[in-house]
Formats: sequence, C-alpha cells, structure tokens
Amino acid sequence: MAKGQTTVSDFAVAPRRSRPLEQSATQAGSGSTPAELPTETRNANQSQEAAPLGSPVNRLIAPTEEARRERATTRALQREDSRIRLRDLKRARDRESKHYVNCPLDYDTKTRLQKAALENDVKMTVIMKAAIDQFLKDNGY
Repeated sequence: MAKGQTTVSDFAVAPRRSRPLEQSATQAGSGSTPAELPTETRNANQSQEAAPLGSPVNRLIAPTEEARRERATTRALQREDSRIRLRDLKRARDRESKHYVNCPLDYDTKTRLQKAALENDVKMTVIMKAAIDQFLKDNGY
C-alpha cells in the first residue's frame, strides 16, 4: 500500500455505540420526538420499558444503590477469600518442594550432567532427583 494511495476506506472502522439513556432522554426533552431518535436508541428504550420487573434483564441490574453496594462488597470478599486461598496453596506447595541438598560435583561430572540435560531437554535437577531416587530404591530406602 503506497503512502499516497491510502484512503479511509482501507481501514476497518467499528460501528458507533448507541447513546446512553440519559443523553437520549435530554435530547427527547429538547424537542426531538421518538421518531427522530436513532433506531438503536429507540429499540433500547423500548426493550427496557417493555421488560416486566421479574424479567432476567431487570434481575441483572440491582434496583437500589444499597443493593448494588451490597452485591459489590460480597463479590469483593469472595475475590479476597479466593486470593488468600490461592496464596496459601502456593505457599504450602513451596514448603513441600523446598528441601535442598548441596552436592559438590567435579568438573567432568557436571559437564556430563549438563550435556545429558541439554540433549534430553530436561533440567539438571530432574536428572539429579531421578538418580537419587533410583539409588535409594536400589538400596532399599
């Protein structure tokens, strides 16, 4: 696409959003009739007016500020509890897996271990764990 040949039609453009109800209500009060409002806004207004109180649309929106606040606090408490439980699980897992043993290796052994890890696409610690486990099983531990 050359610089001089680029036009607006070459780019994807998202459709415009419909106006919120407050703006359409103020415009309706300023002399425009419902027939003059965009069809998207009219349809949104009609669907909300026509929906009975027990419909799923109205159940999703809390009727009062107090109910909305209560729902928000319960959701926040649930998220906090979930976050704390996840953190505790991670800490427990880390506690179980962190029992280190230092093992000095000579240069040749370490290079052989690195080569085996690289060729088999595993970490050196995995090989060390497997070797120690195999040794302990062979000797009855």
